[in-house]
Amino acid sequence: MMLPPGLLISAPASGAGKTTLTLGLLRALGDQGLKVQPFKSGPDYIDPGFHHAASGRASVNLDSWAMGPGLIGQLIGAAEGADLVLAEGSMGLFDGVACPGETGSGASADIAALTGWPVVLVLDVSGQAQSAAAVAAGFAALREDVHLAGVVLNRVASPRHEALVRAGMQAAGIPVLGALPRLKSVEMPERHLGLVQAEEHAALERILSEAGRFVADHIDLRRLRASARPTARPGNAARRTPPPGQRIALARDAAFSFVYPHLLEGWRAAGAEILPFSPLADQAPDPSADVCWLPGGYPELHAGRLAEAENFRAALRAFAETRPVHGECGGYMAMGAGLIDKDGQRHRMAGLLGLVTSYEKRKMHLGYRLAELSAPLPGHTPGARLRGHEFHYSTILDQPDPPLARVTDANGAEVAETGSCRGRASGTFFHLIAEAT
Repeated sequence: MMLPPGLLISAPASGAGKTTLTLGLLRALGDQGLKVQPFKSGPDYIDPGFHHAASGRASVNLDSWAMGPGLIGQLIGAAEGADLVLAEGSMGLFDGVACPGETGSGASADIAALTGWPVVLVLDVSGQAQSAAAVAAGFAALREDVHLAGVVLNRVASPRHEALVRAGMQAAGIPVLGALPRLKSVEMPERHLGLVQAEEHAALERILSEAGRFVADHIDLRRLRASARPTARPGNAARRTPPPGQRIALARDAAFSFVYPHLLEGWRAAGAEILPFSPLADQAPDPSADVCWLPGGYPELHAGRLAEAENFRAALRAFAETRPVHGECGGYMAMGAGLIDKDGQRHRMAGLLGLVTSYEKRKMHLGYRLAELSAPLPGHTPGARLRGHEFHYSTILDQPDPPLARVTDANGAEVAETGSCRGRASGTFFHLIAEAT
């Protein structure tokens, strides 16, 4: 099946309004009867949930540092049957790491170049006028393999302000696809890891509907659609990350909400069955499962309830006596001996590992990770090399068990968050994205 044409929504920097524009476009074009397939460039796991809510189609991460061209090409197949692709970038268009990974530096520009999707550049023009054209012209010229479809002016102060910015763009030969005045009611609230998750946002449907109307009123949707270009599908067929087992008990609730959708889809495609359960509801992992996987999330916000979930903790310990249990980030914290919340109170966790973590004094741990396993992780043997991403504010106070892996950042520097293992239990602070070649 042919893939639809696409566009990539990016900006010079974070905070320029990429997410608001992307969500508004997804809803506005959907309201016109179009099937729009969303993607997210980079490892962000919150935005795809909002994409799904706005479009009705599951959003997929595409990452040039962690994924090879073959895997990226496979994942782009999610667009089959759609009318248009809209991919949201991360950070600034050309922002990535210094040392390239599987396909590139992790920059959104890499994805635009691989796929042939022209870039719609969102410019926050507050505090400037004709000078914004110099920014746009620089972005248009920096990489020959990245094409600029045009710009969307955001946070425009007045009609006079808009006219001045448009005059600068016209002189520079930069198409203007629309201009958005500041509108607080469609901006998303933040939390300690970024945006509030889609399923937690009580007013989400109202905000999405308003964003759709807002974008439809201020963006030339016909011209924007006409600027999309055919999608190139890079690479040859690639081996996906193998499932950790045949029947996978997967923790799934407000405390354990994050696992990359492409991993779950890949596990199912390989024939694995996923059996969700809720630790917050004091549920046990399915006894018929051959592995238990605790994803990332926000256990520090639910530490009291997890400490009181006696059935869950006892069942998890019993499960680990005969079958592997693995946790990522929040899941890893919940497998430890204790978790200290923001108020300094210590809560008892499952005790499968000796890990003690604290959220009392927040410190950001952020970045790509390359891990070479020293011990087995479900689905992977010692020596396997895995690429992932770490993003949390908790600090390790004690990690007495043997390290699970040698872990380095994107520059090759070793990091302290090596993960750990004890018996059949293992955990990491990084979220697995793909195997390294």
